[in-house]
Amino acid sequence: MKYIVVSGGVISGIGKGVIASSTGLLLKTLGLRVTAIKVDPYMNIDAGTMSPTEHGEVYVLDDGGEADLDLGNYERYLDVTLSRDNNITTGKIYSNVIEKERKGDYLGKTVQIVPHLTNAIQDWIERVAQRPVDGSGEPADVCIVELGGTVGDIESAPFVEAMRQFQFRVGHENFALIHVSLVPVVGGEQKTKPTQAAIRDLRGLGLVPDMIAARCEAPLERAVINKLSMFCHVGPEQVMAVPNVNSTYHVPLLLEEQGMVRFFEKRLGLGVNIPRPMKEQGVELRRRWRDLTVGHDRQIDKVEIVLVGKYTSLHDSYMSVVKSLEHAALRCHRKLELKWVESSDLEPMAESENPVKYHQAWQALCSAKGILVPGGFGTRGTEGMISAARWAREKRVPYLGICLGFQIAVIEYVRNVLGIETAGSAELDASCKDPVVIYMPEISKTHLGGTMRLGLRPSIFQQGTEEWSKIRQLYGGQPMVWERHRHRYEVNPEYVERIESAASTVKTAKSVPQKVPADIPPTSPSLSFTSPRLGSQAEQKSAPVVDELKFVGRDEKGERMQIAELKGHPYFVGMQAHPEFCSRPLNPSPPFLGFVAASAGLLEEQLAMQKNYVPPHPKSHMIPESEMVKRREAGELGDKPATTPPGAATPTRSLSVNRGPTNKPDLAIAARIAAAEKANGAAPNQA
Repeated sequence: MKYIVVSGGVISGIGKGVIASSTGLLLKTLGLRVTAIKVDPYMNIDAGTMSPTEHGEVYVLDDGGEADLDLGNYERYLDVTLSRDNNITTGKIYSNVIEKERKGDYLGKTVQIVPHLTNAIQDWIERVAQRPVDGSGEPADVCIVELGGTVGDIESAPFVEAMRQFQFRVGHENFALIHVSLVPVVGGEQKTKPTQAAIRDLRGLGLVPDMIAARCEAPLERAVINKLSMFCHVGPEQVMAVPNVNSTYHVPLLLEEQGMVRFFEKRLGLGVNIPRPMKEQGVELRRRWRDLTVGHDRQIDKVEIVLVGKYTSLHDSYMSVVKSLEHAALRCHRKLELKWVESSDLEPMAESENPVKYHQAWQALCSAKGILVPGGFGTRGTEGMISAARWAREKRVPYLGICLGFQIAVIEYVRNVLGIETAGSAELDASCKDPVVIYMPEISKTHLGGTMRLGLRPSIFQQGTEEWSKIRQLYGGQPMVWERHRHRYEVNPEYVERIESAASTVKTAKSVPQKVPADIPPTSPSLSFTSPRLGSQAEQKSAPVVDELKFVGRDEKGERMQIAELKGHPYFVGMQAHPEFCSRPLNPSPPFLGFVAASAGLLEEQLAMQKNYVPPHPKSHMIPESEMVKRREAGELGDKPATTPPGAATPTRSLSVNRGPTNKPDLAIAARIAAAEKANGAAPNQA
């Protein structure tokens, strides 16, 4: 096993994850099998309870692990399936060591950072690196280890020391280090002092870099490369310039052009005894990746998508969603033009508090070719999301709702088609009169971390949907599909029959016409409307077309609604799962592909191409949910998710509204979650 460690200096967030992923991809083009491990030096057990506006999105893995967003980069670039153990945190390591101490595994010794904690880190890396990740059942040849944070931080010290020891444990010929540093521009001159200082600190800690990846705004000048070579004790060929590029898909080819592959072939003795079929796969991978990047640069026609979210202040909150849109746009040969709309800016209150943002938000929404409402948590901005879903439904604009966006679409339909104005969610209003979305009965109400319905779960398409369902055709017509879930609320089964039969009784509904700002010019003929300038708002008086909302995908028992689709709509799909976590650059997620294709007017073409769709999951993971739970309990699919507190019984499923023993809605968990959102300014978990 070969190990390549990627560390960072000067500042955090300079692209270690992309460089680590790109390095792994280049090694795969040689025909090698590659895995990856991310080290996060925070005390949290995982990223599940972290605010998305502070840490970025929470990436969900097949086994239900909630991890750092960089694991998404690894899976997308390397086309592998990782587990929760591929994300090491300080919290996990300390818990592991303390548990061993309580069991007496240290035989009375004084437990210390060195050697016990550092040994635990090394043991973890060696153990996880041997796990197959590409579906072949074979262990990887190379493991990429990314050290999160910045070298020199107190939080990173145990991991840096562990890596210092690890290089001797595995041998010099099996260990290499890439250090990512910043070369800022001051007064028009590229400065090397920050990188020199970072390398000096790194060497002082016992680690000598084999390669320096210099992040910069523009390509490094030759004199700067020579200066870094001289003062950082590396050869010029060991300095990789990584300037800003218009797409991260260019980074692997950029590194290849500078000789990264040749260097590591020599440094680690790679390329020896690689089977011919693997080499041929590597050559094909390189060709397809190069075609992808060239195609990205040559796109001229645009497809305009509006993302209506709650955490738009930090775009990394929706990284996988954005990447999935990019993958779909590449397949459709379109250039993605993504507009960000804060959902609260669509609400009536925003008109008086911030009229400029209010009008800009509505103008973006009304001119959109496609509307996407991603996952989220808490009450803030949900009425704006409901307005967006209604606009998409009534104006027949392609719509994709994910997790909360799925639930929002159902609530909007019940309010404005069934005419139940009090329809809502138990998450948004614990005392809701008509809870269309309820708390799942088997989920813990006392623990927030790791207590949702997590990981890869199957959805069964209902009989008859093969004749008309676009989303089923996008999955190749398969009767059962698997996607990753992360939610603690579900559609109330008591409302399902009424929802699915609503279109036939719509004449009895009394829906109030939707209001939008009157002074927004129509920018799309298909969405055009006229309104007299009699005030700040104008009603859309045209009678909307009412389509049937069908729950085309359910769980194995048929009780939990997981995929919804409007029958007859150009494209209106809601997914309780998070399909963005399983999208790949060369194998786009079907719901996203259909959404982008419909927005670009290319849906029929893509439906024909999807007949041979191959899911990205290992076959061993595509099993019934009941068997999956048993295997997780036995430890065969990674650690068992803590869906209930230790010692607590798992409640049986009930079709009734989730209420406490006094027949009142359980307000405790809603209050705790609302307090967490208020404190963080965002949500730790998703609906």
